[in-house]
Formats: sequence, C-alpha cells, structure tokens
Amino acid sequence: MKKIGVRERIIETASDLFYNQGYNQTGINQIIDEAGVAKASMYKHFRSKEDIAVAYLVSRHVMWMQNLDESVSNIKDAKNRVVGVFDYLMKWLTEVNFRGCGWQNIITDLPVNQNKIIDQARFHKTELRYWVQKQLMLGNKYKNKDAQDISVEVMVLIEGAIILSQIQKDSFPILAAKKVCERILI
Repeated sequence: MKKIGVRERIIETASDLFYNQGYNQTGINQIIDEAGVAKASMYKHFRSKEDIAVAYLVSRHVMWMQNLDESVSNIKDAKNRVVGVFDYLMKWLTEVNFRGCGWQNIITDLPVNQNKIIDQARFHKTELRYWVQKQLMLGNKYKNKDAQDISVEVMVLIEGAIILSQIQKDSFPILAAKKVCERILI
C-alpha cells in the first residue's frame, strides 16, 4: 500500500474536519495534529487555512462530479439524467446523515474576505448548472436559451433540496424537488 504524501494527508484531514465540524471551528493546529505533519511541512504546501480549504473544495468538486456522472451513467434519456440528480442526492445525503453540501456549509461559516473559497464555491455551483444545461441540450428537446433557463430552475431545486434536507434531517425535500423537476421537464 502506497503511503500518502504530506499534502494529501493535510487535504484529507482538513476535508473531514471542514465538512464535519465546520471551517471556523477547525483550527490550523488541529489540522496539523490530526494529519500528523510538522507545521513547517504544512506551510511548505499551503500558505493559509484558506488555501487548504480551496484544495479541499477542488478535491471535493472532482469527486462529487465524478460520483454524479457515475450515478446517472446508465440513464440514456437526457431528461431522466437530470431527474437522476435527485436520486444521487438521496444516496449521498442519506450516507452522510444529511450533513449537507460542503460548499453551502463552508460559505455559511466564512469570515470576511475569504474570496478564494467563495470563488471555488461559485465555480462548483456554476459547473453543476452547466452540467444540467448540457444534459438538457443533449436530448435535443431544449434549445440553448431554454436549457439555460431550466438549468437555473433545476439548480434552485437542487440547492433547496440539499439545505432543507440538512435542516430537517429527512429525505422529503429531495423527493419533493424531484417531483417538481419532473414537472418542469415535461
């Protein structure tokens, strides 16, 4: 088994801490201690906690989008792939006991002037919206403008379902958003 490097250990440790206890509640010393790295080693790879958070979000984006693609890969119809996002949300959010979205969680927990983190959160949400738009256009049912408009509506459903399921610790918001999405995509 290959031993993971210092940078990867820091990201892995910080990812778990940021997601489960929050950005503000996680200190740089806790990351260093739990990752089992020296402070100098950590600063060799990251200049700040914000930089660690950006690496966490980049890594999470890649993983999340790959898991979404994999989750809907067997669905041939473009409309049903978009609706399939809600099945992915159900699987993911129940697995993490409705802990919620890493990007939503970190944004709501940020101190002022953490612009690199905000930019990364916006990037992920924009990429997800583009993914939805692309799926809609693949089916040749929607023209570009319609696909753009509908992708924004679907994103509101996705984001609302995630945060409300986190608040309620229940799956009903995901199921309700899925039904609305099906109606939108008739």
